[in-house]
Amino acid sequence: MKDSINNEKTGVLYVALAYFMWGVLPLYWKWLDHIAAGEILAHRIFWSFVFMILLLMFNRQLTLFWKQLQMAVQNPKQAISVITAALLISMNWFIYIWAVNHEHIVETSLGYYINPLVSVALGMIVLKERLNIWQLISFILAMIGVLMITIQYGSFPWIAISLAVSFGFYGLAKKVATFDSSIGLTFETMVVTPIALLYIVYAQAKGIGSFDITDWSTLLLMGTGPATALPLLYFAKGVKRIPLTMIGFLQYIAPTITLLLGIFLFHETFTKTHLYSFSFIWAALIIFSISKTKQMELLQNKWINRNSLHT
Repeated sequence: MKDSINNEKTGVLYVALAYFMWGVLPLYWKWLDHIAAGEILAHRIFWSFVFMILLLMFNRQLTLFWKQLQMAVQNPKQAISVITAALLISMNWFIYIWAVNHEHIVETSLGYYINPLVSVALGMIVLKERLNIWQLISFILAMIGVLMITIQYGSFPWIAISLAVSFGFYGLAKKVATFDSSIGLTFETMVVTPIALLYIVYAQAKGIGSFDITDWSTLLLMGTGPATALPLLYFAKGVKRIPLTMIGFLQYIAPTITLLLGIFLFHETFTKTHLYSFSFIWAALIIFSISKTKQMELLQNKWINRNSLHT
């Protein structure tokens, strides 16, 4: 019992640290806003793979890496989960980098506020986690918030929804995989590294690449590897130790930091519509947060029992 509690506390610490790092990451992308999002993503993938290989060498896990790679090839379920996770996180990072460097930081925060509710939905539908009345209310409130922005601006908040859905499914894919966190992340980057490397070589050959040893931006491009691999590594270490619903709660850390950066540091537009919409989503998250407490569960049971007596 004690080991289980300690394991869960460790998982919470890892995931919370990952979300804190993701929250401040827009500061890093802003230093690279003169480079196309696709090229930044390609370098992020390639240097993440290099970083992870070096990390495995340092931890003396390369032999284990090759063994588990052979096992993954022979196990279609595990192979599919790794490939799916790699594609989902690549798509998520591309949208995120593009949005940050095109002054949509506030909308990215909206996406990561919605993401916990996506995680709950996936936990309910795929992992058969039960949804109570309070969580249902939180979904309705969040949907109202999203609809308010959609109606006001006349366009669907595709950045926010794409980020929320892609990362929600990424978390689910990580739950299905059974690899060690470091090895699993190395597998993910390895899957898309050939494509990323081809893109980098093509861009350099055409003279449109940004990799130049005389330019300080090159160091930043190389730094995208550890800057993004570390939070993914911490997330992978923590996600297997705690329930998917708790992951949803901890996800509030990153969008809160990102929202504050977007408004106060980068001076992005935050209208009354944003405030009203975010207020519905914040209310949804507060209700969701307390929906698992004993008091709320007792209140729900009393409500169910009273209704059953009247029917």
